[in-house]
Amino acid sequence: MKQKKGRPLRAPKKLAKQLAGIEARESEIGAKERAAVERLAVVEARERAADARDRALTERDGLANERDRRAAERDALANERDRRAAERETAWSAARPPRPGGNGSENAGASAGAAAEDDEDPALERARLEAQLQRAHLDGLTGAYRREVGRLALRNEIERARRSDGRFVIAFIDVDGLKGVNDREGHAAGDKVLRTLAATMRANLRSYDPIVRYGGDEFICGVASIDPAEVQHRIGVIDQSLRHATGVGITAGLASMSGNESLEELTERADAALLEAKRSRDN
Repeated sequence: MKQKKGRPLRAPKKLAKQLAGIEARESEIGAKERAAVERLAVVEARERAADARDRALTERDGLANERDRRAAERDALANERDRRAAERETAWSAARPPRPGGNGSENAGASAGAAAEDDEDPALERARLEAQLQRAHLDGLTGAYRREVGRLALRNEIERARRSDGRFVIAFIDVDGLKGVNDREGHAAGDKVLRTLAATMRANLRSYDPIVRYGGDEFICGVASIDPAEVQHRIGVIDQSLRHATGVGITAGLASMSGNESLEELTERADAALLEAKRSRDN
């Protein structure tokens, strides 16, 4: 069959159909390849996100371990300070045995000897003065800080917390039914409850956590670098221990430091939380 002059030769219909099928398959293959590439990109993105989470968790664990290590070091330093203070107090007591009575000249000689001893051992004199200063700062019944000195200690701990991880919790604690104990059993029994509470708080808090006798049966303690839930747990342990030992418990209000809150603002929030806890209990 001859081609007419001036017209291109047309491909048979069957060949055109085959070409169209090939193009369709190529398009389908291309779509599948693009989908596979997209799935691979998603998988890679998930893997990168998982790696980032793992790194963040590892860093957080490292920070937590470092905080625990520093807390342990602070405990050790505080215990060492307590031990040295006790040694100084013991040394001072041993260096001042009671002297037998005598005439005026003997007493004068003893006084002169004591003065000479003081001059010869200034370390004992310093220990005596430090012990007196420490006793002046502490409540005579419970051994907790007196109110004004305790507020200073709490402010110092707040500043340390701001320089550290920013976590600080005030717990405002009130003894339940202390008046009833005084009325039924006398004030000596009430004093025993307060002493037991202070000792129980010291046993369940760290040595450097300030404990302040704020009022007659009210105490404040400050706890740094511990979550509020853990502080609440420790307060619960203190409550149960006091109930077991004395038959009365405590109510507590907690407030966590936020921003640049002052000690007064934080204490007011803890006091409000205490009142709310009492209302909830009474209801």
